[in-house]
Amino acid sequence: MSAYKQAAQELLGRRKAGTKAPRLEESIRPTSIDDSLNIQAEMAKIETVTGWKCLLPPAEDKIIAAPIFNVQKGDIAELFEDKGVARVEPEIGFVLAKDLPVKEGDYSEAEIIDAIGSAHMALELMQSRYADDAGQSFHESLADCMINQGLFIGPEIDKAAAISTSAIKITVTQGDEVRELDGKHPNERAIDGLIWLVNYMGKRGVGLSAGAAIITGSFKGIVNMEFDMETTVAYEGLGEYQVTFKRPA
Repeated sequence: MSAYKQAAQELLGRRKAGTKAPRLEESIRPTSIDDSLNIQAEMAKIETVTGWKCLLPPAEDKIIAAPIFNVQKGDIAELFEDKGVARVEPEIGFVLAKDLPVKEGDYSEAEIIDAIGSAHMALELMQSRYADDAGQSFHESLADCMINQGLFIGPEIDKAAAISTSAIKITVTQGDEVRELDGKHPNERAIDGLIWLVNYMGKRGVGLSAGAAIITGSFKGIVNMEFDMETTVAYEGLGEYQVTFKRPA
């Protein structure tokens, strides 16, 4: 068994159990972006890819790109607790209506936008599979899909507005607590990371499939939520919804 497959099996085992553990054994530890993406590719052979997370590369030697294996909808979001709370990131999700298979050359922005069937309010569900004191490298975090444990897809919003959104006021209400957050996307537009992802992964021989939900960067980093309490999330001018965070049964 290859080191990539061993690492993939270890990380998926932690993911299913909600386990936090030390760094990967040195013999299977990724030390480059290529190693990390090869581990992700092995994970994708075992689990069905239902979405992606991405961002324009934050530095010359770093990328943010990872498959998502758990996409949820409805009025309940199930996730493992992390430090006693539900940790989420407010995002916009784009759902593809058309396949974007590998092809010669890059897709244009217009072709990628045409492939998007709908845009949605979304929450990235967060939990690291490394112990808080593990001291893992960036490449180990990338192999672990950058602490993603899933994606919650909320209501549909205007596609054109979602594509160009760079800042939104976010209101989170849980019981009597109301939090008003100034949301700022890390890229100029919410669509930018998706355009990069399609062409970057295409060069690695990976296409994106119709039905995949893609998130492109958090508007406010991680926001801690209480479990078992109806929560209202509102994006000013775009929409709002209610969701309750539950620990897996």
